[in-house]
Amino acid sequence: MPITTSVTKLLGIRVPIVQGGMQWVGLPQLAAAVSEAGGLGILTALTQPNPGALREAIRTTRKLTSKPFGVNITLLPSINPPDYEGYARAAVEEGVRIFETAGNNPGPLIKYFKSQNCVVVHKCTTIRHAKSAQKLGVDILSIDGFECAGHPGEEDIGGLVLLARAAKDLDIPYLASGGIADGRGFAGALALGAAGVNMGTRFMCTVESPIHENIKNKIVGAKETDTVHIFRTLHNTARVFKNKVSMEVVALERRPGGAKFEDVRELVSGQRGKVVYESGDPDYGIWSAGVTVGLINDIPTCKELIDRMEGEVEDIVGGLNKAVSSKAKL
Repeated sequence: MPITTSVTKLLGIRVPIVQGGMQWVGLPQLAAAVSEAGGLGILTALTQPNPGALREAIRTTRKLTSKPFGVNITLLPSINPPDYEGYARAAVEEGVRIFETAGNNPGPLIKYFKSQNCVVVHKCTTIRHAKSAQKLGVDILSIDGFECAGHPGEEDIGGLVLLARAAKDLDIPYLASGGIADGRGFAGALALGAAGVNMGTRFMCTVESPIHENIKNKIVGAKETDTVHIFRTLHNTARVFKNKVSMEVVALERRPGGAKFEDVRELVSGQRGKVVYESGDPDYGIWSAGVTVGLINDIPTCKELIDRMEGEVEDIVGGLNKAVSSKAKL
């Protein structure tokens, strides 16, 4: 049973499963594998040191797949912001026509992408922000529930309510993001009105994921209680894996008087997180993970994962059809 939605049509993909942008993880081998399997792979622009390196990553990905893939550009608060325009221009010049945007003030980027006839998927954690992005002209929204890895916003609304609200309030297609790792979540998202799903943590734990095998095994062995929020008191909440470093950050935030970013800067360095993925030491730094770690118990190829989720959705929907038909006959 093919799963055909407005998202498969807009993105030119077979299955409405998107691999979300992930720092240090969204590299060519993973993005290409997801696209080859029928989903949409995403390269993470800021994983590359500069726009020129992103060009090379795009070319490498194109050698690995002829299927559509996208580029993520996340706008983050920074004293020395990256060359967002340069990354965007490089990707467009290399022929990329699908972009995932996230973060603060995406208007100028969205305007540029739309002027170049690109499809824009924008990630939001509130319906308020989703409506604003809709007005800016994005094509697809990615509705990020509280279960997600990374930044869930500050309002702590779970996906179940956010997706139901999106069905009532939005006029364009949306993806369910956060808390999805198997066919049950996929089917549930479709039932809640989503036109597809966006997965990050689940794709971290695949054969083609570029992270160290130790980290994949750490995810497989984890429970849904093995993540923690940091930066709560700094109003920049992030969900990360619960380890020595993240718990040290939480302890600093909970001390009398709290903590300033300067107090935790070295602990939360992005470079330390990169080393986690390269060395396989899960306690070396901060690394993002969603509560779906509690649902992940294997390391399949991207094709095996996507095919399995398709089959699970078919079985679940078939079972629901029988249940609803039986009631109708009573």
